[in-house]
Amino acid sequence: MTRRNMIGNMAGAAVIAAGKPLESLAGIAQEPYKLKGNIRHSVSQWCFGNIPLEEFALNCREIGIESIELLNEKDWPVVAKAGLKCAVGYATDWGIPKGFNRLQNHDKLVADYEAMIPKAAAAGVPNLICFSGNREGMGDNEGMINCAIGLRRIMPAAEKHGVTIIMELLNGIGHRDYQCDRTSWGSALAEMVGSERFKLLYDIYHMQIMEGNVIDTIKKYFKYIGHIHTGGVPGRHELDETQELYYPAIMKTLVSLGYKGFVGQEFVPAQQDKLASLRKCIQICDV
Repeated sequence: MTRRNMIGNMAGAAVIAAGKPLESLAGIAQEPYKLKGNIRHSVSQWCFGNIPLEEFALNCREIGIESIELLNEKDWPVVAKAGLKCAVGYATDWGIPKGFNRLQNHDKLVADYEAMIPKAAAAGVPNLICFSGNREGMGDNEGMINCAIGLRRIMPAAEKHGVTIIMELLNGIGHRDYQCDRTSWGSALAEMVGSERFKLLYDIYHMQIMEGNVIDTIKKYFKYIGHIHTGGVPGRHELDETQELYYPAIMKTLVSLGYKGFVGQEFVPAQQDKLASLRKCIQICDV
C-alpha cells in the first residue's frame, strides 16, 4: 500500500536470524516514522487540490501534519473536524496583483480583513495572508508607504484578536511585477507598520530565485518572519536530490533560532503518488 510503511528489511533480518519462518513476517510491520516535534508541519491545500479536502485532511493527520493552509473560511471546519488547524487563511477575494500598495484598494481590503480577523480568531486560524500587489509603474518607496498606511488601519483589530497578518514574499519572475519581492523590502515595511501582528511569509522557493543565501537571510531578518513556505528549486517540485537547496540545514537553522511558527509545504508534486511525496518531504524537513 502506498501510504503505509511496509515490512522493514532490518526487522525481517532479525526475525530470520532468530530462526523463525518467513511466513511469520506477515503480521510484523515496521514502526511508523515518528516526527521529532521541532518543526510544526503544514501543507498548502492548492498543491493537492485534486484530492478531496476531507480525504486529504485524514491523510495529513496520519502523516503527522498539524495544519492544512491557504483555505477560505468555508473550509476551516473541514480540517478542524479531522483534528487539524488551518495555519493560514484567506481574508479577501482579491488575488496577488491587487494589494495594499494602492490607496484606492484600502477601503475594500480593510473592510474584508476587519470582518475576517475575529472569525479567524474564533476558528483558531493564527494567520491571514496578504499581498503587496503589483507595481504597475509604482516606485518601491511609494508602494511601501501605501502598504504601511493600509496595514496600520487593520493592526488594531489584529492586535485585539491575536491574529497575525502575513505578507508573502514572491519572486518577480513567476509573479512578474510583484512589489514585495525582496526580504529587505518586506522587513522595511514591517518596521514601518510597527506591530508584532504584521510579519512576512518567507517563501524559500521564491526567495531562492530572487536572492539566494537563504540561511543567512533568515538569520538576518528572522524577527520579521511569521511563516515559512517550501518548494524545490528549480521547478517548485519535491525537496529532494533533484533540486539545489538542502532543506535539513535550513530547518535546523529555524530550530536554532527558536522559530515557533509553521513550515508550510508548498511544492507541486512531480511524482504520481502525491501523498508519498508529501510524506517524504515532511520527513526531510523533520529535523
